Amino acid sequence: MISEIGLLTVAGVVAGFVNAIAGGGTLISFPALVAIGLPPVVANLTSTVALVPGYLGAAVAQYQELKGQQGRLGWLFPTAVAGGITGAMLLLHTHEALFNALIPYLLLLAAVLLGVQEQVRVWLLRRISAPDMSEVGAIPLVFLAAVYGGYFGAGLSVILLAVLGVVLGESLKRLNGLKQILAFGINGAAAAFFVVSGEVVWSLAGGMAIATLVGGLLGGKCARVVDPRLLRCTVVLLAILLAIVYWLRQP
Repeated sequence: MISEIGLLTVAGVVAGFVNAIAGGGTLISFPALVAIGLPPVVANLTSTVALVPGYLGAAVAQYQELKGQQGRLGWLFPTAVAGGITGAMLLLHTHEALFNALIPYLLLLAAVLLGVQEQVRVWLLRRISAPDMSEVGAIPLVFLAAVYGGYFGAGLSVILLAVLGVVLGESLKRLNGLKQILAFGINGAAAAFFVVSGEVVWSLAGGMAIATLVGGLLGGKCARVVDPRLLRCTVVLLAILLAIVYWLRQP
């Protein structure tokens, strides 16, 4: 029991740290919960609940970037919430055997998304002078991204940035602020739905949530020192390794 608590504490701190600097914390917290014996679906939703404090912290930290974007939020935040709940519902209605079969592919998808994060950023920097389209045009794209976020979530930030960059001709800094509040809405809505479902293992989620918050604070302090590219590559390699392990374990 003590070893399990230690594993989850370390995983929570690392997940919060990774999310604060490079993204992909789910790739740390989810396998740790599976490793101590939770069924994959329960581990996934428990991980989602545990990571919410980190998303809240990131949203608060970039709140200033939302000035003048209240109109966009009026359209996109409810869309993000609706998509997050839809993804959460899909997860709870996914049979355990099917989710087990999907895990390697979800992990590989997350690895690809994190792997192209820098390319997405470069593309966005080239495009920020493009004409601004109506935020209404982003609704279906944000909804689809939110469904994925509510279902699994790893790499969600990359998807959201790309989606917002396609439609909105904004600076990367302001797009990132909008992305943070939408990611919090997606994960917060999914987590709230999971809480109501009664499937969350609170004895694990509560402690891990504190650990992710600590990790997020540490990540914020170390953001200028740690090379995000190196950290991202490490997480991508870990995701690929985990995908292979889960694939080999398939019956």
